[in-house]
Amino acid sequence: MNRRSFITKTATAAAFTGAYHLLPAQSLGANNRVNVAIIGIGWRGGELLKVFNELDNVRVVAVCDADTTRMDRADEHAPQAKKIQDYRKVLELPELDAVVITTPNHWHAAMTIAACQAGKHVYVEKPVSHCIWEGRKMVEAQQKYGKVVQAGTQQLSCPAVIECGKDIRDGKYGKVLWAHCFRINRRNPVGLRSEPMAIPDHIDYNLWAGPAVMDPIYRDKFHYDWHWDLRWGNGEMGNWAVHYTSDLCHMLGLNLMPDSVISSGGRFLWDDAADAPNMLFSAMEYQGMPLTLEIRNLTRAKGSKVLPAYMDRRDGNIIMCEKGLIKLARGGGKAYTPDGSETIKNYSGNAGRGHQQNFIEALRANQQSMLAAPIEGCHISSGICHLSNISYVMGQQAKPDEVRAAMSGHADFRRTTEAHLRDLEANEADWNDLVLGPKLTFDPRTESFTGDHAGQANQLLRYEMRKEFAISEKV
Repeated sequence: MNRRSFITKTATAAAFTGAYHLLPAQSLGANNRVNVAIIGIGWRGGELLKVFNELDNVRVVAVCDADTTRMDRADEHAPQAKKIQDYRKVLELPELDAVVITTPNHWHAAMTIAACQAGKHVYVEKPVSHCIWEGRKMVEAQQKYGKVVQAGTQQLSCPAVIECGKDIRDGKYGKVLWAHCFRINRRNPVGLRSEPMAIPDHIDYNLWAGPAVMDPIYRDKFHYDWHWDLRWGNGEMGNWAVHYTSDLCHMLGLNLMPDSVISSGGRFLWDDAADAPNMLFSAMEYQGMPLTLEIRNLTRAKGSKVLPAYMDRRDGNIIMCEKGLIKLARGGGKAYTPDGSETIKNYSGNAGRGHQQNFIEALRANQQSMLAAPIEGCHISSGICHLSNISYVMGQQAKPDEVRAAMSGHADFRRTTEAHLRDLEANEADWNDLVLGPKLTFDPRTESFTGDHAGQANQLLRYEMRKEFAISEKV
């Protein structure tokens, strides 16, 4: 599947006629104990299983995965946990208080909504949705059923992000002039089979695919590398950039998506089975504030292991204010004078330790307002990443000078354009793979596109879901 076929496969989602049977909300167990289930026991699911099972008076009572072999990971840390392959059976457990969803992206929304309907609280990994429409339905479900729904963007529990955000919103650095949100890291191609993968017997492919397609798989590995296939994943935007868009939304107090977006990038050098770009940047306008969002997965030069940088950083948020320049990433950062010559303040962090405890405390109090990463905010930060991808998948082949002209509206857009083009040249990339998307106008209050290209763009706000697992219009 490529970017073009992704467009043709997106359409109005089918209504789910067999809505999940509503179950009454359960009270907490004896001694205020919280019983949780982990749905999706990959690397992240295994990590969270250990974290939750070690929290005071929290017990992992069940694990769930479409791949039965992965559930064996519970044996060391939660040997008492039931092993259940179908998540719907998990939601029927009367002793269950909450679910932790660490599945592929295309499952996050449907499982979250079903869990709320079943009277369970939810901790769902990032990005919270696979598309913008899903995210809005998740917010509606949380509000309708009154369950506590936390996103797994753990950096929002980091003291550095919390303190820096307070300083910005309190006006310590004056007006925010522009922001740059990014992640520069190295990835490898996912491989390309000549024949489709034979799905192992221990994987229920129907349960794994859920609301998404059950197309043949041509990548080398079944697990994890779905991230780079837009049928099931959201590329690096949904895998890493969403952490920093979440930080940015919190720090700047943003509760709506941007007003416009234009993206450029491509999947360069790698002849593999994936279609998510390995180089992508977007120029956005956010109520008059320019916002640059970018990911880069190529090294500085072909064969080199030295990664490029942007303003001496490889990830995080760079926020230019009237009275200060802020550079903050996972674990902390600094505020400098506007010219970057002197440090104004250090922000020390811990990358978000305590995020899961925050969820448990809010769950016990049944207070969504206590959460560090509530679903309503993380729907916005995930949506920013989706907007970037939408402009990209609608794009056409372009020349470097065409990209320069389209991205000329602000100095940071221009700097980012030149940085990407330099990296591509150093990697001896094929310029025929360079894509420029249309500039799209977005109404953040209706969460829909307007103006030029709106008809096609609005089709990409959601995707056609398989009936057995589809999300209904009315949650």
